[in-house]
This record gives sequence, structure tokens and C-alpha cells, in this order.
Amino acid sequence: MNHTAKPGEPLGPSTRGVHSGARNPSPGAPVVTPIYQSSTFFWGAPTDGELRYTRYGNNPTLEALGEKVAMLEGLEAALPTSSGMAAMAMTLLSLAESGDHLVASKHLYGHTYALLDSELPRRGISTTFVDPFEEGAWERALRPATRAFVFEVPTNPTLRVIDPRPVVSLAREVGVRVVVDGTFASPANLRLGELGVDVVIHSATKYLGGHSDLIAGVASGCEDLIRSVRETLKLYGPALDPHGAWLLDRGIRTLAVRMDRHNANGIGLATWLESRPEVSEVSYPGLPSHPDFLVAGELLAGYGGMVSMVLEGGGVVADSFCGALRLARVAPSLGGVETLVCQPRYTSHRGLTPEEREAIGIPDGFVRVSVGIEDLDDLISDFQRALEQSATEARR
Repeated sequence: MNHTAKPGEPLGPSTRGVHSGARNPSPGAPVVTPIYQSSTFFWGAPTDGELRYTRYGNNPTLEALGEKVAMLEGLEAALPTSSGMAAMAMTLLSLAESGDHLVASKHLYGHTYALLDSELPRRGISTTFVDPFEEGAWERALRPATRAFVFEVPTNPTLRVIDPRPVVSLAREVGVRVVVDGTFASPANLRLGELGVDVVIHSATKYLGGHSDLIAGVASGCEDLIRSVRETLKLYGPALDPHGAWLLDRGIRTLAVRMDRHNANGIGLATWLESRPEVSEVSYPGLPSHPDFLVAGELLAGYGGMVSMVLEGGGVVADSFCGALRLARVAPSLGGVETLVCQPRYTSHRGLTPEEREAIGIPDGFVRVSVGIEDLDDLISDFQRALEQSATEARR
């Protein structure tokens, strides 16, 4: 396919989101990439070119989407999958086999942690979890069988910002791949491939899709690595369906402008929350009080729409606060146009004990906020009323 935007062209993120992956214009051609709602395609022999089959991930709608995401990331190739966890699992299974070893951050989405801690060992792949902020931790965990370093930027849900650059430098020295989940930043705020990361994972359900109406994932990297991930996907089968791919393409077209609003609302709400007596702690990379404020300023084009806070009074008050919200919705997931709040102790990290959650910065009373694109004054009014109501109830 001939396309209007090609890798290496000096285009901005909004232009890439709109035009990359699209065919060159010709009379009568559609402006929008069509949905190729077909499981199979005419093919008789190798002389007919590549065998196309939607389960292989090479449906034309999926291919155009992959090109778009690769352009956004500044990488060579990208593979859409049926979920973010599918993208992570297919990537790790393509990089490691029985007897191999991975090194991962302790600060991970709960199901990614479970994949590494419980599921991959059943396939003979072990993982050492490290504190990524402890000097020398990655190097000390290395073994001859280590195949990859795995972490998130920013982390879910504590919003710590791990600097990928020293990890990438170490990985190059020892021949290890670097796999990073960049979901919370999105490529509008952080292009990890430009920092040397080998495979960038996104739960495209979140900011890339942006409207809470699809489940999808994507893995991006160099051609050879993504080809290997695709071969693994063929075996396990989690290809994205064509209609989901079309919805995701549509969402990406507005990613840059949506992220501008998420960024503005995120820092606005975080700054306001930090002034509230009902809130004992606010975590947001754009606040000077954040432990990674300086490195976040170096790496991120915007600080994003994710805000975490700890409420005075613990879990009981957090339950009351969530129940008192009227505009913001209590639901898992993130990155949509609407503001969502959740308590990780009930959702992403419910598999951990209270002590384990406390150790990674998720005490009872911890509330994660995905700040949407509503008017900021309306959000502040909703949060103020809910905070005051929950504090009053706690005093009774």
C-alpha cells in the first residue's frame, strides 16, 4: 500500500495521528481507511504474495492501524492485538523461552505482575522483581539467561516516572531487550522508541482509543522484533478484530488534541487537590512535590491525565468519597473522555495483600483518578462536594 505519511518524515504528533497509515489520495478512494470485515482473502499460491488471514494480524485495516501507531512512536512497525495484556504477553513469549529469565520493576499493573510472577513460570520463564529507583538494582538482578527488562512509564497507579535511559544503556551493554508499557503517557506525551526502548506496549483501550468503547493493545518496535511477536500471535490467536481496529484508528486521529486537554485538566485538578485538607498525599508528575518531577520534566511533553491521591481516614473515607461523586464515574480503566475514579485495592491490585500494596505505595485510602476532558471547574466542584461529604461522614 502507498501511504501519505512515511517513517522518518518530520511530522508532528497530531499530523501523524491524522494522516499516517492512510492511502495516497486518488479519485473515488475513501478518505477514511475502510473496515475490511473479512476473515480470509483470495489466495492460491505463494506467487499471490503474502497469505492474508485476519487471525494472523495482517488484515488490511489492522495493517494500516499498525503503520499509524509505528509512525506515532517513531518506530519501524507495530502490531495491534485484542488487548494490552495480549500485547504484553505475546511480546514476552516471543522474547523468552523455557529456562530464560526476565528482570521487571516491582511497580507494575496488577495483571502484568501476575503474568510475570505466576503464569510465565509455568512455561519455565522466571522473573526477578526489583525496585527500579534503587541504584544498581537492574544490574544486580542480571543473569546469563536474562532476556529482557520490563517496566512502565509512568507506573500504574503510583505515577512514578522511571528514567528509561540508564536502563537502555545497561541493556545495550549486556545484550538485553527493553520492554516498556507507555500506556499512561501515550505517544503524544512520550515516545519511548526515541529513547532506545526495544518494544513499546500500549493498552490501546486507554488513551489511544480514548472513548471507553473498545478493548485493544499494540506492541511497537523494529521490524524483526514485531515479526517475531506476530508469529507468536498467530499461535495464540489474540488478533484485534477489524471493527475494533477501525475504532482505534478513529480514536488516534484526535489523540493529540485530547491529550492537550487531559494534560491541562490533570495538572489543574492535581494542584487543587494538593491544597485540600481531606487529602494527605497527591501523586502527579507535574507537581514539584512529586519525587520524579525533574526527570518527568525532561522526558514528558505533557504530564498526562492520571492523578493519584491518598485520602485522610483510609479506605472507609475513600469508599464514601467515591460514592458521593456525581460527575466523575466510579469505574476501572482510564484514558477516556470522561473522568473515572477507582480504588486499586478493589481493581488492578486486588490480588495483593494490604501489606504488599502498602510496600509499593498503595495504602487503603488510595484513589486513582483518570481526569477526562470535562470543564475543569465542574470537576473541581464535584470533587470538592464529595471530599467535604466524605469527611463529614467520617466525623460522625
